[in-house]
Amino acid sequence: MTPALLPITIPRLQNGDTLDSDEFMLRYHAMPEVKKAELIEGVVYIMSSPLRADVHGDPHADLLLWLGTYRLRTPNLRVSDNATIRFDRRNVPQPDAHLRIVRGGQSVLAQDGYLDGGPELVAEVAASSVSIDRNAKFRVYRDHGVREYVLWRVEEGEIDWFVLRDGQYVALSPGEDGILRSEFYPGLWLDPAAMTGLDAERVHEVLSEGIASSQHTEFVERMRQVAP
Repeated sequence: MTPALLPITIPRLQNGDTLDSDEFMLRYHAMPEVKKAELIEGVVYIMSSPLRADVHGDPHADLLLWLGTYRLRTPNLRVSDNATIRFDRRNVPQPDAHLRIVRGGQSVLAQDGYLDGGPELVAEVAASSVSIDRNAKFRVYRDHGVREYVLWRVEEGEIDWFVLRDGQYVALSPGEDGILRSEFYPGLWLDPAAMTGLDAERVHEVLSEGIASSQHTEFVERMRQVAP
């Protein structure tokens, strides 16, 4: 008599587990109640605590509004919210937001719906996660060619914007008017004081100026030439 097959039990993800990307994704799929887990340098991080409106929910929404407005006015781009990205066997982050070029960009949307490779810009809203966002994830994004990394340190009221130059992240300097201007995405301008102050009207005003610039117009034409 053939013995009955026992059901396969998939181990649960635990903070601090050391896994490869295949095992991480297998366990993550088996835990639908977990909304955010990441594999960073081979180590599992699970973000399971409730999210406060003042230190994450509201800033996250304003960040997406800023990126989404730019995407609305620029063809061949996509903005994603908390989408898992597969870099390699040791790194599967889930950034708060990213902005990528669809056709002709450096990342690829795989058949299973996950992104393979680094988008051109990644953004994180950091409160309790600021240490990992500023250190381990900083290295991961840099080493996998993410061209720009925006880190909003909410509790410090600061925004760090790093640009990739010769394989290293360098802090983007604001203009004399205090405005940060993306080097990769022409017209993606930000008033960091307005953003940290949740002054959405001022953030939109500055972004609109960037979108009206000749550099953005030229970028739009380039994107239209390769857009599907």
